[in-house]
Amino acid sequence: MRLAYYPGCVAQESGKELDMATRWVARALGIELVSFPSFSCCGSGFLDEANEVLNVALNARNLAIAEKAGLDLLTICSTCQGMLTLANVRLGDPKVKSRVDGALRPLGIEYRGTTKVKHLLQVLTQDIGLDAIRAKVKRPLQGLKVGAFYGCHLLRPADELRWESAEEPHSFEDLLAALGATPVYYRGRVMCCGFPIQFVKPATASKIAGAQIVDAKAHGAEAMATPCPLCHISLDAYQNQAEKAVGHSLDMPVLHLPQVVGLALGATPEELGLPRHLVSTAPVLAKIGARA
Repeated sequence: MRLAYYPGCVAQESGKELDMATRWVARALGIELVSFPSFSCCGSGFLDEANEVLNVALNARNLAIAEKAGLDLLTICSTCQGMLTLANVRLGDPKVKSRVDGALRPLGIEYRGTTKVKHLLQVLTQDIGLDAIRAKVKRPLQGLKVGAFYGCHLLRPADELRWESAEEPHSFEDLLAALGATPVYYRGRVMCCGFPIQFVKPATASKIAGAQIVDAKAHGAEAMATPCPLCHISLDAYQNQAEKAVGHSLDMPVLHLPQVVGLALGATPEELGLPRHLVSTAPVLAKIGARA
């Protein structure tokens, strides 16, 4: 399987461990990641609020790059997934398409609308398949209770993304079970992490993140895992602020999606960039018998 690899911004800078883990898992599963240095930011939802057509044009340019190479596009960020997918949807409006075509024409770029956008979670559960992944497990995550945290843009708006229910998704839990872990179901798994307002109302953002971690922990989760690097920032990097917001320690290890998969497939913690996390993943490693 060959895919145009769209890592997004965070995985190339502050969240490099996400890129490390994705590349390790791709090699283990026979996925060829084709890189395009000319890819640009997806706008992260902020540009969309200010200028929808400009945001669609920005993402249409990225989609056109993959289209020209004859490849579908792989994302590892829920927000990137949402912005790129919504660009495809909104280009179905003739007025939007006309304006976007006009913006791209001076650049010598034309997008015909054939690029499929696939998040890593979709590739793992649908294209590779749970049986194939289960067959490659070398270190079952036996006994580890994991709360999946989907984030917003992978599921919403459901009528446009057209993948899973925004209220009762199950793909991540199905994957966790295939890896040998025990999925933990809790209401907060489909709620916001607080990141969109982190730099406007940080106290409120911390309360939101803290509430989701508390919810996961109350339902028995020993770790959380997310397919979104922005959610990972809220839940891991800002967990100290979330603790202040809820008034007690949380000590919740938070893993990126490919790190969970990589651990089960036999990768070392170092290969997956686990030492880069601010909240220690040592309890997770001890639970599954992995050594740092």
